[in-house]
Amino acid sequence: MSNICMDLEERSFLTPSAPMGGVVLPDHGHGLLMGDVVPEERAIEAAARKIAGSRNPTIFPGPLVLWKSTSDSVRMAKAVLELARAGDMKIIPMADYRPKYPKINPEEEINPSHPNLTIWHNRIDVCLFVGVHCHYSNIALKIIRGGTDCFTIALCSYAGDDEAHLTIRDLTPETVERLAASVARMKKG
Repeated sequence: MSNICMDLEERSFLTPSAPMGGVVLPDHGHGLLMGDVVPEERAIEAAARKIAGSRNPTIFPGPLVLWKSTSDSVRMAKAVLELARAGDMKIIPMADYRPKYPKINPEEEINPSHPNLTIWHNRIDVCLFVGVHCHYSNIALKIIRGGTDCFTIALCSYAGDDEAHLTIRDLTPETVERLAASVARMKKG
């Protein structure tokens, strides 16, 4: 149990890191929900509830989904597309991490230096990162958490992301398909 406040209404200029507040990464078979370790199924259901109840949920697929050309990444991309359809979600790809100064078009891509601007510009209330490298997602999620009231979800192939409001670790295409099925079920009922 962490003592960090992951309140969606709380914003700050210099957001404290989640680990400084006691958030620890979950073990295999678990996820994080608002800084607390929970069973993976509970995290999936909470993510589905947030997506289904959102007015503008958006997926930010990263290079591990977009650029990787293995059979597993193709299956993952199809599962992510299935999730987007089930949740009526927008997709804003992370096509290139490098900043393209002097101007970023927030309708086309998330700005790696200022992801909060993309969240504000598109009025996103729930964002989902999938296939994003850990070093990038960690910083981007911290900026979003500290500068917006957007609920952040990180689907991670490795240990999860402690800066997200909700994270699911050890991601597989089957996990994304389970999330898509939960979202579809909640949207219908």
